[in-house]
Amino acid sequence: MERFTGGGDTALFEAAAAVRSAFHAVERMRTQGAEGRGLSSGALDILIRVSDEAASIGDLAQAAGVSSRNVTGLVDTLEKDGLVRRDQDPQDRRSVQVSITPAGKAWTQAFRRPSQLAMESVFHGFTPDDLDRLRHLCLRLVQNQETR
Repeated sequence: MERFTGGGDTALFEAAAAVRSAFHAVERMRTQGAEGRGLSSGALDILIRVSDEAASIGDLAQAAGVSSRNVTGLVDTLEKDGLVRRDQDPQDRRSVQVSITPAGKAWTQAFRRPSQLAMESVFHGFTPDDLDRLRHLCLRLVQNQETR
């Protein structure tokens, strides 16, 4: 990295590399928690967001910070797998609501415990204060990226 920075300080690049490595470690553990169930992290995010109540494509996109087109593709996949369904929004005929199906609820129930075990493994030895600080720092990274 010193060569890349021209002999300058490498702390920022090393921190970015550590964040990237941590992301990959968490994703590997999440995948293990999914036990081959084959959902992408984006599809999983959508499924979890509709597990309590229906939501529009636009609301899901805004909450996830992605485009409506991206969410539509994820919903297409989830719908094809029988995990969600689309219903016309009774308040707005131009909009649809995405709801979890009984199969989707069963999927999330089966996913819950393996996910908990995977996250306990990846965050082994972290104190509640460590986790709170890590969460705060990660959200600062996101906020900095969004405001620049």
